[in-house]
Amino acid sequence: MKFGIIAAGEGSRLSSEGIGIPKPLVEVGGEKLIDRLVRIFGNNGADEIDVICNGLTPLVQNHLQGMIGSGMSKLKFTVKTTPSSMHSFAELSRLIGNADMFVVTTVDTIFSEQTFADYVSAFRRDVSAGLCDGMMGVTTYIDDEKPLYVAVGKDNVIDGFHDDNSSRYVSAGIYGLTQASLTTLRRCLERGESRMRNFQRAMIADGLRLRAFDMGKVLDIDHASDIAKAEELIG
Repeated sequence: MKFGIIAAGEGSRLSSEGIGIPKPLVEVGGEKLIDRLVRIFGNNGADEIDVICNGLTPLVQNHLQGMIGSGMSKLKFTVKTTPSSMHSFAELSRLIGNADMFVVTTVDTIFSEQTFADYVSAFRRDVSAGLCDGMMGVTTYIDDEKPLYVAVGKDNVIDGFHDDNSSRYVSAGIYGLTQASLTTLRRCLERGESRMRNFQRAMIADGLRLRAFDMGKVLDIDHASDIAKAEELIG
């Protein structure tokens, strides 16, 4: 199974708050965000770890190249400055290729390592059993300016994605997907859409069966103050 990391954002909010390094290289718990995800993915049986970073931050490219040079043979990356997260995912999908199953998240997503291992196991099991076409990480912890609410029904099947406060769950930004999702992705791009939440809605509209997995507390590093929150979360 492949794992993907979207690390193509500019990190403008962190920069405006005095963080002078690219977001993927910000440290939490003494570990760079990009390094943490690569390590966790490797611990969960990654056959390949694919990364997209933008062309505005050569420090990130150099760091990734250094990881490969140090023996991280499973790591692949592409450099592309994209206009949106959906376009970043589309570029990343070129590396993902024809992988049957893959997990994608953004570089600044902080979660419990044990819970993530449980999530990956459940994703593998349910897809292999034909129970779903994808498994989305969800959380009841809301620390986002514009959260995406996730309506979850019987057997943790996702009924819809909403902008209004209509569910106890919000998206955790962790996407376990199969090849069917990439067909939906291409259709979204052809329609001129650019937001990941519209891609998630489109998967439901296309008839994909998505299940939710409660990831516990999950947060993103959007502001300098989030670094301390992340330190507390990972202990």
